[in-house]
Amino acid sequence: MSKSKAEVSDPLETSSNRDEDFEALLLYLKQSRGFDFTAYKRSSLMRRVLVRMQAAGISTFPEYHDYLQVDPDEFTRLFNTILINVTSFFRDAPTWAALAETVIPALVAELPPGEPIRVWSAGCASGEEAYTIAMLLAEAVGPEQFRDKVKIYGTDVDEEALNQARLASYDSRAVEEVPPELLDKYFDRVNDRLVFSKELRRSVIFGRHDLIQDAPISRVNLLTCRNCLMYFNAEAQARILSRFHFGLREHGVLILGKAETLLTHSINFGAVDVKRRIFTKAAGTGSGVERRAHAAPGRGLDPDNLSQRLVEAAADAAPLAQLLLDNAGRIVQVNGQLRTVFGVTARDVGRPLQDLELSYRPFELRSCIERAYAERRPVMQTEGRWVGPGGHPMFFDLLVVPVPDPNGTYLGCSVMFTDVTRARTLHEEVQRTRQELETALEELQSTNEELETTNEELQSTVEELETTNEELQSTNEELETMNEELQSTNEELQTINDEVRERSTEVMELNSFLESILTSLRAAVVMLDRDLQIHKWNHRAEDMWGVRAEEVLRRNFLNLDIGLPVDKLKAPVKACLSREAEFLELTMDATNRRGKPITVKVTCTQVTAGGGEPTGVILVMEEAGSPA
Repeated sequence: MSKSKAEVSDPLETSSNRDEDFEALLLYLKQSRGFDFTAYKRSSLMRRVLVRMQAAGISTFPEYHDYLQVDPDEFTRLFNTILINVTSFFRDAPTWAALAETVIPALVAELPPGEPIRVWSAGCASGEEAYTIAMLLAEAVGPEQFRDKVKIYGTDVDEEALNQARLASYDSRAVEEVPPELLDKYFDRVNDRLVFSKELRRSVIFGRHDLIQDAPISRVNLLTCRNCLMYFNAEAQARILSRFHFGLREHGVLILGKAETLLTHSINFGAVDVKRRIFTKAAGTGSGVERRAHAAPGRGLDPDNLSQRLVEAAADAAPLAQLLLDNAGRIVQVNGQLRTVFGVTARDVGRPLQDLELSYRPFELRSCIERAYAERRPVMQTEGRWVGPGGHPMFFDLLVVPVPDPNGTYLGCSVMFTDVTRARTLHEEVQRTRQELETALEELQSTNEELETTNEELQSTVEELETTNEELQSTNEELETMNEELQSTNEELQTINDEVRERSTEVMELNSFLESILTSLRAAVVMLDRDLQIHKWNHRAEDMWGVRAEEVLRRNFLNLDIGLPVDKLKAPVKACLSREAEFLELTMDATNRRGKPITVKVTCTQVTAGGGEPTGVILVMEEAGSPA
């Protein structure tokens, strides 16, 4: 499982579209490969994906989404970047020392005869942590008892890391932290690798497991999940810890990483060694089924205990957030709704109210309590604003009720918060709807007046339309006359069009004839206009110079880079275009498309249209000594 990673700067521009694109990418990973990263902390998860994108030369999430679809191997590279498997044998040595000296001996001593020892190494990566536990347990119970009683389950979402763990083969650097006596006892040297004991390895089972989606391993005596929770958001951490709680036996031990602790789940776990992050499942925190299963048969529940539990359960089930304070201002009890909405936990019981944010927000609570004591009656305030879970604003009404003692003093007070967010929202919607209706009524009255005015304008328009209709009839007669004239003109245009079509056919036939001549010639023929741009380039020219017609058409002949020294033809071409000569012949050395030196005879002939100014030139190029 991932443990650490250097910070990576975000190269993308901040925008809401980027977040939407990132969520779409996470959904695609879940649907296509079964990896659900949606519970990971977005900031650290996005940094790791960006590292992989930078390595692939991709700048946006949609582009990376497309890249994953065309390159399946990229999934492996991406998961290796996200699931940074940093682990080692005996990592954080003080934790393992505490485990070996106190936790494991106590676990073995309290174990009933014949009862197995079940260990779960969650987020085991390449297996070093699971094998570390195996060595400590083997030292505590002996190799034979270890093989008979111990089962260690190593789980992770990274199949590649699990394959490495199953091999149990490590280099010398990986086992540097293993004490020498344990290294000699539990490892075999194979070539340049150190392989964990085959006998003990049979009790260590590795398998893929997703902490978010998959059911927990049950009846576990010892559970290690070190530096994994830190990468999940608060909601996901709560779900995972709830599953850990379910999977552990009564008084089972949970070990977290040094970067993690149980701040909001202390009711379910007790601290064994906070500094080394060792906790135990608190007694009596299982489900009702678990409690009944552990109760002594044939023995009823203590009535006083039942009454107390009933009071506590009723307070937790109440829909109002409720807080009890003693007359010194210390917190005596908080119910479930108060914990959920205001973040006050069981750890705050016994603390002075003034130490909590709740003492001044959403109400100035201390002044209200003082007023209730002074006036000897309940005190109310309305519509205090609080930012609730998820960042959504909530509104509450406050009721402070002093609790009197029979001797005339006060034992304390009960503080209740009534959620009026829904009522306030409905009230605002009613007010907004009323204003919209008033505005709509004014607009309807104005529209009615406009319609009356429009009706008068329409009557005037009808009269104008009648006059216009008469004018249109007159215009129609004129149009009929014009239509006859246009019909006659159309017939004349048709005759002209037929003549143009005939001329076009003749030109096409002439072009085809000319093209067939150029094709049949064994000499290379090039036709240039007055700007020396190429208009014809026959197949022989393609064969001689290795350039296709479509590559040179409309290009300046003198700019061509072929085996012919075209700059020597500039003067003859200019002479033909200026009518200094009708045609010129010259011989020059060249190199054909195969790189063979040849001697080329070039004939430059001017092209004129109807005896006027020259419109271009024709260059005929043939290899000297070859038949034309």
